[in-house]
Amino acid sequence: MNAWPRQEIAFWLGVLAVFFLLVYLLSPILLPFVAGGIIAYFLDPGVRWLTRWRVPRSLATLIVLLVFGLVLIVLIALLVPLLRLQVSELIARLPTLFSQAHTLLNQSMATAAKHLPAQDYDRLQSTLNGSIDKVLTWAVNLAQTILTSGLALANLLSLVIITPVVAFFLLRDWDRIVAKVDSWLPRDHLDTLREQAAEVDATLGGYIRGQLLVCLFLGIFYALCLSLSGLQFGLIVGILTGILAFIPYVGFFTGFVLAVGLGLMQFGWGWGLIYVLLTFAVGQVLESSFLSPKLVGERVRLHPVWVIFALLAFGSLFGFLGVLIALPAAAVTGVVVRFALSRYMRSQLYRAPLTDSLDDKRDAAE
Repeated sequence: MNAWPRQEIAFWLGVLAVFFLLVYLLSPILLPFVAGGIIAYFLDPGVRWLTRWRVPRSLATLIVLLVFGLVLIVLIALLVPLLRLQVSELIARLPTLFSQAHTLLNQSMATAAKHLPAQDYDRLQSTLNGSIDKVLTWAVNLAQTILTSGLALANLLSLVIITPVVAFFLLRDWDRIVAKVDSWLPRDHLDTLREQAAEVDATLGGYIRGQLLVCLFLGIFYALCLSLSGLQFGLIVGILTGILAFIPYVGFFTGFVLAVGLGLMQFGWGWGLIYVLLTFAVGQVLESSFLSPKLVGERVRLHPVWVIFALLAFGSLFGFLGVLIALPAAAVTGVVVRFALSRYMRSQLYRAPLTDSLDDKRDAAE
């Protein structure tokens, strides 16, 4: 390897290190800017469509953002009264729900005591007690963090006030920003970098837009079906399931556990619980067989395990900001790794040198 590739590699590794250091140091204030960038990226196709009809870019940006904001306001106006009613009822009924859960747990433990050896029963009981203590401790710490953090209110206000402004200017100047970044790319590798950037854009755009549509359909489906089943707080559970469906399998598992738990306390082992189970069975088949293949597809090449790992890793490092940048980072990393692997498999590091191959053939002939 000559001096120039070493200098080039050192330069890009330094750029990457500085980038992550800045993200780590500035993470408390980056949330509205990252959110604005995500909104701009998501809405850019709409602005491009309007500009093809000779609408000025600034006017097209304003129209698209106003429509986006109007849709959000309508959704909030429709959902907030229902959610507030169910949340108020949920808070009022929490003591009763805890009492019912405690009774159900005692009944299950009594049944286990009859069928398990004493040693296994004691081990099960100690494990459950430890798990419950950990969950309660985590919930209390989370509530204290949310209530005592001064940055939480500041981030919320900045998200509401600054994000629309950032989204407008980024969306208006999107083409100029892309052209400026393109002008900074190394000329010797321009075609390769453009090709990989296009693949990142296709991967990320296909996943985000497709997965958002999947979340929307699933949220409507679960909220409607669980509400029609008569399940108390079914609207909350359905909307939460749809939102968490953005993380593969997490939304289904969370909604299923909550709905079955509430169904057991409300319906027992009756037909209401069967209806809840059928709802999630149909929803899972609908998601895996139709929605995800049609709206997301395999072409995005983001494996669910990789998505979950990226969300957990970046969330652990940078908090909610990390959750927002996890998918772009996962898409970029996936494209870079696939490109590096393709280069490696065409190199002499992967393939035996020609002289070695000839020697092997000569030895085999002898």
